[in-house]
Amino acid sequence: MKEVKDIKPLVAVEDFSISTLSESVPAGFPSPAQDHVDEGIDLNRELIRHPASTFCARVAGDSMRDCGIDDGDLLIIDKALTPREGSIAVCFVDGEFTLKRISIRPDGIWLVPANPQYPALHVTEGSNFQVWGIVSYVVKSM
Repeated sequence: MKEVKDIKPLVAVEDFSISTLSESVPAGFPSPAQDHVDEGIDLNRELIRHPASTFCARVAGDSMRDCGIDDGDLLIIDKALTPREGSIAVCFVDGEFTLKRISIRPDGIWLVPANPQYPALHVTEGSNFQVWGIVSYVVKSM
């Protein structure tokens, strides 16, 4: 079941920013080119709401591929966020980490993959279960 590896705390970098375009990039029809570069964006400030409780981890496996999370992707996981129906979470179940979508049903909590090759996992009363953190962003290599 191990699908999350190399969980690491984030290290703050003081005032690190990269340039951004002042206009949005259309994903439909092309628009005239813009030569305007806006002031920089600090990805730490943009992506991390709770620095003390935010961690990164790499995905190992393909159980979440149909929701766009692939093997090797970098997850930004916030332990301060409250788990909700539909949250994608890093969970600790019976001694192992797993990445799944939380589904709260009348018969209990289910951890649901986004790949039909994997079964949903019913969290029973006897399970050693904890929602370790909620995925707030996924960083992909293209």
